[in-house]
Amino acid sequence: QVQLMESGGGLVQPGGSLRLSCAASGSIFSINTMGWYRQAPGSQRELVASITSSGTTNYADSVKGRFTISRDGAKNTVYLQMNSLNPEDTAVYYCKASATGGRNYWGKGTLVTVSS
Repeated sequence: QVQLMESGGGLVQPGGSLRLSCAASGSIFSINTMGWYRQAPGSQRELVASITSSGTTNYADSVKGRFTISRDGAKNTVYLQMNSLNPEDTAVYYCKASATGGRNYWGKGTLVTVSS
């Protein structure tokens, strides 16, 4: 089992920045890829960014150049640095860990609101 705890969400003005954190615990040795997803009201959950255990990253087109995903192995934590935020980025952001055996684990989510 893997447990994920997100933090760092909040209210930010358009053009501002936030950094989300996702701390993993439990069977962390089984994790291959970690990612951030988001779900806005009335919309489906979508991939924002992901990073593999070897450091390969992938981003949604809508966040390329603005968001950066990184991974600190020593702290078992994945970060999402979000810059130049706009109201369309408002959503609940979820952390996901993909582990061996095809198992996926999700955090409970953290709300990001971009508004003036």
